[in-house]
Amino acid sequence: MSHTQVLGTGAYRPDNIVTNADMEKLVDTSDEWIQSRTGIKTRPMTIDENTSDLAYNAALNAMADANITAADLDLIIVATVTPDYQFPGVSQLLQKRLGCRPIPAFDINAACSGFIYALDIADKMLKSGTYKTALIIGAETLTKFADYDDRNTCVLFGDGAGAFVMGRSTENKIKSIITYANGDDQGYLKMDGYPLKVDFKTPKQARPFLEMNGQEVFKFATTVLPRIVKELLEDAKHTIDDIDIIIAHQANKRIIDKAAKTLKVDAHMMFSNIEHTGNTSAASVPLAIDEAIKTGRLKKGDRFITAAFGAGFTWGGAVIEL
Repeated sequence: MSHTQVLGTGAYRPDNIVTNADMEKLVDTSDEWIQSRTGIKTRPMTIDENTSDLAYNAALNAMADANITAADLDLIIVATVTPDYQFPGVSQLLQKRLGCRPIPAFDINAACSGFIYALDIADKMLKSGTYKTALIIGAETLTKFADYDDRNTCVLFGDGAGAFVMGRSTENKIKSIITYANGDDQGYLKMDGYPLKVDFKTPKQARPFLEMNGQEVFKFATTVLPRIVKELLEDAKHTIDDIDIIIAHQANKRIIDKAAKTLKVDAHMMFSNIEHTGNTSAASVPLAIDEAIKTGRLKKGDRFITAAFGAGFTWGGAVIEL
């Protein structure tokens, strides 16, 4: 039976770092208010790099880590809700910029769960036997869609990109992947799209910004995060003792801490880097995984769970052995 594995990881963050003190100058907030409610101290914010630029640099780092070139790629999937354009997709821009031959390249939108969805799709496409090597990326420039008059949302987000190179394996390295969606018809976490025409004219519309009902999103996240971890363990036929670390979507430190209590695991087992990344949506999971590897928290042979939740509502996770 054909299996898949992670061949390399890479990350990229903009150099411009925005502190909580910087946020205090923009909105009615404070370092204490932000840290106590989110765990965030700083966040990278792009100035002159768009989503495809972040994705490109993360891709180069992942490819170098996997010791491959663009000629080796058979497939590119980019998870993003903040593309450079409505079309072409970030993936298509990336295929050209990397110098790949014509290969399948497409974007997916599953918000903060997007990278897990990309992992799931790439895993199945590689197992089909048609493709050998895939590049999957979570890349976001969420700060360009944040309303800097809304203190409840603008302090949350950062920009960045994380990438995996995936390939086939004779060993079962990716032991379980599960994804779900349940439509958010209440609009608890959304951003308005382009309006429909009225009598062949476009209605006037202010530029849309990200909107969030924080209380409802917190309730959703704290419910599905421990639930998906338990389901992944059952599906992979593991117990929590078989897992070295849990790497969740970095949306809010309080969500991660609550999940640790619900799962009855030591807080140290829940990897967290939100204090210097903020919420980077689809980039969050691969950024955190790459950082865990580069800092030695994850090593070759370790087994970890990654899980995400986001707008849609979407959620999912995976059990992976390095």
